[in-house]
Amino acid sequence: MWNLDQAYIDGAFVPVQGSERLEIVNPATEQAIGTVVLANRDDARRAIAAANRAQPGLANSTKAQRIEMLRRLEAAVLARSDQIRDATIEEYGGPLARSQWVSNYASQCFATTAQMLGDYAFERRLGEAAVVMEPIGVAGLIAPWNSAAGSICSKLASAIAAGCASVVKPSELGPLQAQVVTEALHDARLPAGVVNVLLGRGGDVGDEIATHPGIAKISFTGSTQTGKRIARAGLDTLKRVSLALSGKSATLILDDADLAIALPMALNAAFMNNGQACVAGTRLLVPNVHMTEVIEGLRHTVAALRVGDPRDAATAVGPLASQAQFERVQQFIRRGLAQGATLVAGGEGRPDGLDKGWFVRPTVFAGVRNDMDIAREEIFGPVLSVIGYDDEDEAVEIANDSIYGLQAYVFSSQPQRARRVASRLRAGTVLVNRIAPDLIAPFGGVRQSGIGREFGVFGMEAFLEPKTITMANSLA
Repeated sequence: MWNLDQAYIDGAFVPVQGSERLEIVNPATEQAIGTVVLANRDDARRAIAAANRAQPGLANSTKAQRIEMLRRLEAAVLARSDQIRDATIEEYGGPLARSQWVSNYASQCFATTAQMLGDYAFERRLGEAAVVMEPIGVAGLIAPWNSAAGSICSKLASAIAAGCASVVKPSELGPLQAQVVTEALHDARLPAGVVNVLLGRGGDVGDEIATHPGIAKISFTGSTQTGKRIARAGLDTLKRVSLALSGKSATLILDDADLAIALPMALNAAFMNNGQACVAGTRLLVPNVHMTEVIEGLRHTVAALRVGDPRDAATAVGPLASQAQFERVQQFIRRGLAQGATLVAGGEGRPDGLDKGWFVRPTVFAGVRNDMDIAREEIFGPVLSVIGYDDEDEAVEIANDSIYGLQAYVFSSQPQRARRVASRLRAGTVLVNRIAPDLIAPFGGVRQSGIGREFGVFGMEAFLEPKTITMANSLA
C-alpha cells in the first residue's frame, strides 16, 4: 500500500500541511492501493517562496550548467523508467506498451532539450539592437492525470533550459506517477528550490499558483474549461500563459488511401491511451463511396482488439482511469444512440467477461452528423464517430467545423495531395500517413485547443522574454 503525505519543496521531501486524504484505486481491479494527503495553499506558498529564492541563481547559470542539469535529470529519470511504467499501469491502467513508451519519453524530454539548448543563441543582433532572451521568472507547471510523467518532464525540461525555477502541480488524480517522477528529480541533485512538486486541488493549490505574484509564467495541460479559469486567474498579475487544452481531432481518409494501412492506424489514433488522449482522432472522416468497406473493416478490427489487464502485452485497451470517467463515457454512448447514430461496434457496459474494473467496450458509431454531441465534445474514452463526405472540400469543411484545433490526421497515397489538404486544416499539428509525432517539433492548439507551444525550441522560448538593448553610436 502506498501512503503519500509529503511534498517536495526546496530540495527535500517535507510533510504537507493539508489534511484532505484521497484513496488511490487501481482502475483495473477497483481495489484500494494507497492514500495520498493533499497539499494546501500554505504548502503552495512555501513552494513558490523556495522557487523564488532559487530563481536568481538559475537565471544567471550558464548554458553549460543548464545542459548538465538536464543530463542529470535524463539519467535519473531513465534509471526509474521501470518504476514509472509500473506506476502508470497500476494507478492509471495504461496498457503495457503505452506505459513503456511514456516512461521512456519522460527521460527523452531532457535529452532532446539538452541537445537543442547546445545550439541555441540567447543573444542575437537585429539592426543596431542586441536582443537578449531572458528567463521570464518562476514558472507554475500544471500537469494532467492522463499523461503525468511525460507532461511533468516535458514542461520541466523547457523551464530549466530557459533558466526558470518551477513549482510543479501534477493532477491529484495521478499521485503514484508523480511520486516516482519526483523521486527521480530528487536523485538528480539540482540546486535546492529549482524544482518543487506538490499535489493539491485546483481550487486551492492551483488557484494559489495562478494568482500568486511570485509566479511569472504558467504552463497548463488539461481541459479547455479549466484552462480558461487559469487564464482568468492569472490576469491581475499578467502572467504569461501557455495552455495545451482539449481536442476533437479529425482523421481524414482520402479516397485514394490504402484502407488496409489507414484503418488500423486511424483506430490506434482514436483509442490510444484507452481513448484518454487530447490528440485522439475521434472523428473519422470517410469518403461515402468507401463507407461500406470502411464500416466492415472497423467492425472486424474492433472485434479483434484485446480489452483487459493492462499488464498483458496483448492488451490494446485497458480500463479508464476512474469511475467518474467510466460513467462519463457511458453517458456519451447513450447520447450517441439517442441522437440517431448507428452502433457499429461496442456500446454500453463492460466487455464480456469483465465484471470488475472501469473497462468500457471500444465503440464505433456510423451515420454520425458533425452536429451530434459525440462529434462535438471531447469524450476522453474509446469512442469513434464515423462521418461521411462526398469530396475533398467537404472533408476539410467538416474537419474545421469544431471549436477545437489541436491535432489532425490525413491518409492518402499521394503525399503532395495530403500535404495540400493538411495545409487547409485548422489545427496546431497535422500528421500525414502516421500517428506518431515528432517530439522536437512545436506542439499546441489553435482556437479553444490552447495558446502557445510546447516541445523543442518553441517550448523553451515560451519561458523566455526578449529584451532589446540598443546602444548609441560612439562619439568621435
